[in-house]
Amino acid sequence: MKAQKNIALVAHDNRKKDMIEWVEWNVKILLHHRLTCTGTTGRLVEKAIQGKHTDLEIPDDFTIEKLRSGPLGGDQQLGALITEGKIDLIVFFWDPMQPQPHDVDVKALLRIAVLYNVPIACNRSTADFIISSPLMTEEYMPTLRSYDDYLQREFFMDEGAHRRTDLAAKSEVVKDDSKVEIVADEDKADIADNNKVNIV
Repeated sequence: MKAQKNIALVAHDNRKKDMIEWVEWNVKILLHHRLTCTGTTGRLVEKAIQGKHTDLEIPDDFTIEKLRSGPLGGDQQLGALITEGKIDLIVFFWDPMQPQPHDVDVKALLRIAVLYNVPIACNRSTADFIISSPLMTEEYMPTLRSYDDYLQREFFMDEGAHRRTDLAAKSEVVKDDSKVEIVADEDKADIADNNKVNIV
C-alpha cells in the first residue's frame, strides 16, 4: 500500500449528507489520494469538492472514479476492485435503519473487505480515526492471510455419487407384523420370504 491511497467512498441515501459533510471537512487530505465512489455518492462528492472549494489547488493526479449505483451493481464492482488489490481503504456509511434492495450486495462487500483485510469505516467516528492516522501518509503493508490450503483442498467423490438417490441411505419402516428395510446401494428390489423388502 503506497503513501497515496486508493479510497472508496460509499453512502446510502440517508447517509449521503453525512458523507458530504465528512468529505468537505477532510477535503485537504482527500485531495492527496485517489477516490472511487458508487453512483450518486461520486457525483455529490465531486460537486462538493469542485463547487465549495474553488480556492483549493487540486493536484493533477487527483481522480474520482465513479462506479454504478449500488443497487445497480456498484457494490459488486467495488468488491471486484478489492479482490484485485485496487482499493486500500473504504469509507462506507451504510444505513442501519432502512432495508436495502441490494442488501445481499452490501453484506458481500463488507465480507470481502474483511476477507482481504481492507480497513473499512462504517461511521463518521471510525472514518475520523482512520483519516487522522499517520499511516494515511505512509507506505503500509497489511497482513494478508493465506488461503492456499483452501484453494488446494482435495475432493473425494464416492463411486456412486453420480447416481441420483431419492431415498435415504438406509431406514426401517415397521408396519403391522412385517418389516420393510430400505437400502440405497442395490440396483433392484428383492423380496425375501421374511417380508423384508430391499429397494434402490
